[in-house]
Amino acid sequence: MKKFSEADIYYMQRCLQLARCGSGSTSPNPMVGAVIVCDGRIIGEGYHIRAGEPHAEVNAVRSVKECDRELLQRSTIYVSLEPCSHHGKTPPCCDLIISCGMKRVVIATTDFNAQVNGEGIARMQRAGIEVVTGLLSDEAQRLNSGFFTLHRLNRPCITLKWAETADGFIDRRRSSIDDGAALAISTPGSMVAVHKLRAQCDAILVGTRTALLDNPSLTVRRWAGRNPLRLVIDKENTLPASLRLFNDEARTVVYTYNVKDGEFGKNVEQVALTEGGILEQIIQHLASLKVNSLIVEGGAALLQSFIDAGLWDTARVERNPLLAIGNGVAAPVLPKGVRCSTEKLFGNEILSFYA
Repeated sequence: MKKFSEADIYYMQRCLQLARCGSGSTSPNPMVGAVIVCDGRIIGEGYHIRAGEPHAEVNAVRSVKECDRELLQRSTIYVSLEPCSHHGKTPPCCDLIISCGMKRVVIATTDFNAQVNGEGIARMQRAGIEVVTGLLSDEAQRLNSGFFTLHRLNRPCITLKWAETADGFIDRRRSSIDDGAALAISTPGSMVAVHKLRAQCDAILVGTRTALLDNPSLTVRRWAGRNPLRLVIDKENTLPASLRLFNDEARTVVYTYNVKDGEFGKNVEQVALTEGGILEQIIQHLASLKVNSLIVEGGAALLQSFIDAGLWDTARVERNPLLAIGNGVAAPVLPKGVRCSTEKLFGNEILSFYA
């Protein structure tokens, strides 16, 4: 088992802290932080700010003051993810580290992207650099759960999200939009958390009834960040183009058996489904788009279908213990044996996470 010093742990924790600064803007790339240390002093640090822009290692090197440049040859660089070894929108970061003459590299976790997957480590080792891996690896992989899920399982990391009453219902029974708005279960505090989650995820999915009865925007409004890619299953393509889901605030994908010409604006794409395995077809399409993370927001039948298919990683369930309605649309049911991993309170509301 590798032994790491308290200083190593401290600097890697700083890497992870820096990496989180890129939340919501790096996908499909991972969030990565880097810290350069010489003689017990941080001389440079950086993080990956946005997809297509310089990686964490580049920003860390650029942050080193001119008077400290000569120290790079005696420095250790801490990185929360293996430095890349391929040419993409930016040059390989492992080559930058080699050219700087750094003597030691400490890495939290290997990059499981097939274009890297140990090659960055191997290239630096061949250059005579000491490379150490595995420091806070679990934390680093949790930070980029979507990225790792995509490259390990060829699908996004899937979060199921719903709010339910104290007696286990997610809504009143409604048959048309004329039956009124959806039951208000969430509190203002939990709604802010929902919009933060949207800003951090790549895509958000609803079914036909949710789109029609709730007329949601599925955009980020109570938090700063980009809008996710909006997805809707509409098998027969009957949803009216006037719904908020099809406005120009964000891109939307319609999964349907019945593709129609000229039905929507330029920001809406229709993807043809074939018979059988709808969820699998959606997941395959999202993987082809390099979508790292997906929120499934409803309705109940769609959420339950993901549960029954075993296609989920986290369930985020809001419960309002002060609200009971006696009858309505029953909340989805998680498999027996699934336990709550974390609970938070938003006023009187209980937010539970299952994994």
